[in-house]
Amino acid sequence: MIVIADGGSTKTNWCLINEAGRKILFNTEGYNPYFSDTAYIVKSLSKSLPDYLDVTKLTEVNYYGAGCSTDANRKIVADAMQQVFPNAKVNIGHDLLASCRALLGDEPGFAAILGTGTNSCLYDGNEITLNIDSLGYFLGDEGSGSFIGKRILSDYMRGYMPKGLRESFYDNFALTNEDIFDNIYNKPLPNRFCAGFSKFLYDYKDSYEDYTFKAIDFAFTAFFDNLVVHYPNYKDYKLNCVGSVGYSFRDVLSVVADRYEMGIGKIIRSPIDDLVNYHLNLLAK
Repeated sequence: MIVIADGGSTKTNWCLINEAGRKILFNTEGYNPYFSDTAYIVKSLSKSLPDYLDVTKLTEVNYYGAGCSTDANRKIVADAMQQVFPNAKVNIGHDLLASCRALLGDEPGFAAILGTGTNSCLYDGNEITLNIDSLGYFLGDEGSGSFIGKRILSDYMRGYMPKGLRESFYDNFALTNEDIFDNIYNKPLPNRFCAGFSKFLYDYKDSYEDYTFKAIDFAFTAFFDNLVVHYPNYKDYKLNCVGSVGYSFRDVLSVVADRYEMGIGKIIRSPIDDLVNYHLNLLAK
């Protein structure tokens, strides 16, 4: 049996391929090694893996994760996976490579992640050839859920949010400014805390269309200005994108991409289905 996993900072999508070739999907929380250490990942997986999964029978684990772009970070995740799946060969890759393989297969092109965080690259059909660092939650991640969430929180705290929307925000979350500061500066996973509020904006986008459009347009424009336009000949590529934010706000993403004269390619919420097919095709060769 083998498993293939796509791990974001908020959620990990898993697919088990059993002895009969049947695909079984399940989810756990996300594990970004910039925020989660080996012990945390082991503890979380031990609690959240489905009961029917016999971890001793797994022969291969292909895990693609957010933050798994350096040897040190890959080791954090690999050590955890080896403890949880003791008899399996463990392969750790970057979630950006998973997105490339899901979006483009073995074709070259431009791929991006717009989820809790942001990433982007050029791909030659096999490997990533150019990646401009998104700089993460504190310094960058333009266009991501955490980037949008920070904008929402600052507008809420400063009173810039439309009155009715601000009241709905408080009704939903009952957060004071002090609560928000505490979550951002003192509690773990501040990126995930901020990113969660992008869904709030999506839920109210029809009621507050003007505010929502401006907030999302601002985020995606920053994504293009600070990342996309710095790729050589970016207009020659289509924008292929994976992630809940890019997918949920794909109408605005299309408007911004058109403004920058870049066509829209494939936009999907999650790469897991296409990623599994990529691996099944490899096994069939």
